[in-house]
Amino acid sequence: MAGVSTKEIKNRIRSMESTRQITKAMQMVAASKLRRAQAQVTSSRPYFEILYAAIHEIAESNSDLSSPYLVDRGGKKEAHIVISGDRGLAGGYNSNVLKLAVSKMAGQESSVLPIGKKTVDYFKSKEVTMLSATYADAEEMSLGDCFTVAKDLCKRYLAGEFDRVYVTYTRFVSVLSQNPESLQLLPLVRRDDIPADTRKSDIMYEPSCEEVFETIIPEYLGGVLYGALCESRASEQAARQSAMDSATQNADDMIADLSLKFNRARQAAITQEITEIVAGQ
Repeated sequence: MAGVSTKEIKNRIRSMESTRQITKAMQMVAASKLRRAQAQVTSSRPYFEILYAAIHEIAESNSDLSSPYLVDRGGKKEAHIVISGDRGLAGGYNSNVLKLAVSKMAGQESSVLPIGKKTVDYFKSKEVTMLSATYADAEEMSLGDCFTVAKDLCKRYLAGEFDRVYVTYTRFVSVLSQNPESLQLLPLVRRDDIPADTRKSDIMYEPSCEEVFETIIPEYLGGVLYGALCESRASEQAARQSAMDSATQNADDMIADLSLKFNRARQAAITQEITEIVAGQ
């Protein structure tokens, strides 16, 4: 920073201090939202797990169960629900989940149901067919919206519009770890590693396991989608908190470095003035 005046260095310090105030405030806001998002993740998981267990218990204990939700049509028409954030400044959160979605869509006739402004903007710029842009605000999407989406997708799947349905989201592991994942929602995949003699269940379903199965599939999809939404929200806030924490630390380092250079420049200026006074005598 040779040749830079102390005034310019001081202006840079003030600018960096203003930036630090912003990043610190954003970190605190993200931390507050993360606590609420973690509570949502914890409360939503049991609902999904019970539905998941019920559906797979029916499918795997009734080998003669016939349902379009279990048939792999083998076609290339896919629907992808892709969940991202509404804003940036969250590290690689948005880019990672979008990269995974694009890789899953490669070579297929894919349509997208975007959730989150970043997803809407991304696929709109790529001119990918979007089923709806209604849910551009991921933060405002409710449990009821998830069930509405699930019922609509089930109706379209039964009508033959799609051969497979996926949801791509970011799984919340911890504050420091978030993993983008893609989960196949339809058709449901039966496990092949269960012995035939253990498939029979003692549970009786009324009026029949087929009707119960058909009825709870939309509920299951809605629960999975809401769970994925909660996981994504928590992941976004954790990623933003981490990113803003790093930015704040970088600002502190730059302020310390600039302060050192400011003191050196001021000391050099004072030394030069003393030298000129002495030389003038």
